[in-house]
Amino acid sequence: MIYYVNAASTQPLGTREAPFSRIQQAADVAMPGDEVVVFPGIYREAVNPVHGGTAEQRIVYRAAEKGKAVITGAERVTGWERVEQDVWTASVPNSLFTDRNPYTTLVAGDWFIATFIAHTGDVYLNGKSLYEVTDLEQVKHPVRSHTSWDPDFSVYTWYAEQDAARDRTVFFANFHGLDPNAENVEISARKSCFYPEAEGVGYITLSGFTVCKAATQWAPPTAYQEGMVGPHWSKGWIIEDCDISESKCSGISLGKYLQPENDNKWLKWKYKDGTQTERDCICQAQREGWTKERIGGHIIRRCEIHDCGQTGIVGHLGGVFSLIEDNHIHHINNKQNLAGAEIGGIKMHAAIDVIYRRNHIHHCTRGLWLDWQAQGTRVTGNLFHDNTLPFDHLMNEDAMVAYGEDIFVEVSHGPTLIDNNLLLSRRSLKLATQGVAVVHNVIAGAFTAVGTGVNNGSVHYQSPRYTPYHVPHRTEIAGFMTILHGDMRFYNNVFVQQPVPDFLRKAQETMRGGAWDDGNVDVGIQSYNGYQTEAEWQAEFEGYCGMGSAPSDRYYIPLPVWAEGNVYFNGARPWDKETGTLVRAEHAAVRAEETAGGWSVKTNLPGLLPERAGRQIDTDVLGMAFEPEEKYESPDGTPIVWDTDYLKCLEGWNIEKI
Repeated sequence: MIYYVNAASTQPLGTREAPFSRIQQAADVAMPGDEVVVFPGIYREAVNPVHGGTAEQRIVYRAAEKGKAVITGAERVTGWERVEQDVWTASVPNSLFTDRNPYTTLVAGDWFIATFIAHTGDVYLNGKSLYEVTDLEQVKHPVRSHTSWDPDFSVYTWYAEQDAARDRTVFFANFHGLDPNAENVEISARKSCFYPEAEGVGYITLSGFTVCKAATQWAPPTAYQEGMVGPHWSKGWIIEDCDISESKCSGISLGKYLQPENDNKWLKWKYKDGTQTERDCICQAQREGWTKERIGGHIIRRCEIHDCGQTGIVGHLGGVFSLIEDNHIHHINNKQNLAGAEIGGIKMHAAIDVIYRRNHIHHCTRGLWLDWQAQGTRVTGNLFHDNTLPFDHLMNEDAMVAYGEDIFVEVSHGPTLIDNNLLLSRRSLKLATQGVAVVHNVIAGAFTAVGTGVNNGSVHYQSPRYTPYHVPHRTEIAGFMTILHGDMRFYNNVFVQQPVPDFLRKAQETMRGGAWDDGNVDVGIQSYNGYQTEAEWQAEFEGYCGMGSAPSDRYYIPLPVWAEGNVYFNGARPWDKETGTLVRAEHAAVRAEETAGGWSVKTNLPGLLPERAGRQIDTDVLGMAFEPEEKYESPDGTPIVWDTDYLKCLEGWNIEKI
């Protein structure tokens, strides 16, 4: 059956002639096999899909015209009164907030930097969120932010307080010469826009909507992970062709369900470290039905996801076996009004057998962060750029911003496959991990955190992080282990050293030898100098006969490294034991540029490289990741073969030769 929705309807019956006026009316009755067609309009509601579909009969919510049906968590505010000059005030009744009051609810949770005072709500001027401050004086006399990636707009500030006597929320905002009664001024009033309240509401398609402005909460891996849109611990959603923006924290959540006794436990109880509570969360989820048959298998495709405070896409456990492809993800966490260890264009824990392909990710304070259990994860055919401090003014002693990189793989045992990507930020890969294969990429940024970043920060005691690995292509836990480092493979990549600005070179000197990040900005795999080859590592075990042998470090030394067929330009440097290396004297250039027609990649690489790369790389050549003993293969167990073209990663992008 097809149900119809039109915000202008006056006789809501759900038919084409008399459509429902709210999407929720259709969501209350739609059953497997039904379709909900939504006509252009603004739908100020938090849609709670009551029923799920099945693998054979999905429930489809489709915008009649792409992008013109807007689901928003915001309400318009009118009746502004001038306080002085550019400062105005207005108030709303607290009855407007049916979920929780976003202006009394602080952003909080594990791994959130609590020195940041922020509420889950926001104020928007013509669709763009203003900057929250903590008192009226900062509204009257705003200070230009030194950390924002958009400092000119950072002086558009707001502050809210409670009028208890009238049970109202009172807003003050600085509009800098604009009359708010003549502009579109809104506040976020709901914590989600399209999100089922119940778990297990699966096999839903959301297609072609604009979704924006929700008062979402911080989403760490040890908590119930809210999102403006999301499947809430279910199976088989498709989110496609949507424009998703201005979530206070996360745009799309593929995340963890609520574990009441273990929800932000590190923040609430404090006596057990966050890493241990995360391990507890994972084991509890396995006991409570986290399986391939019940959870994950989602698709996010052809969406534009931008201007969210924490992440474009977040997930832990719930995003397993998913496909994330052909999305444009940009300008995430650029306001720098939130800070913590859960920020990025995409931040996913336990991305088991997740494929990220042909996404364009840029101007995020971190591009893609694969944290723990990136097992069977493949990142292929993506374009990353401008995910590392693109503006010099951000590098100052007051900046509460990580340096950022295109891809961060953290304390995972792999196998993680990174192939056929364009990695063009000043820092390409942060590799505080093991079990990664880097194959047929163009890499114009540095590798960082090699051999470091895997302990828990204790000052006087050992604090290694034990993380799980799984039965291949399943969620069941096979074991836990620390990170030994190494177990890395680099084949047929093109490395291009970019000019390094003075402020990043200075940062490198400051951070060198750090426990979490060495600040490296030198391109190549020279950071692995000193690591053993496979033959050298195997020699450590020759003559070993088990319990009767003399004590040895052989089980705790770094694992071997493999490197072959890589090409180096502009002073980028190879590993000291690499074979088949090509170090070229020609000057290479590769960069992403925005023009009136969109983004393009400008490069002279096609004229500088051999037609064919080194030997053909495939699953057999790569072997298996050490700890899980799993091959670098497709999620269905079939092998992968790479052709011998160095620049296959250029396919599908707008390439301009220079």
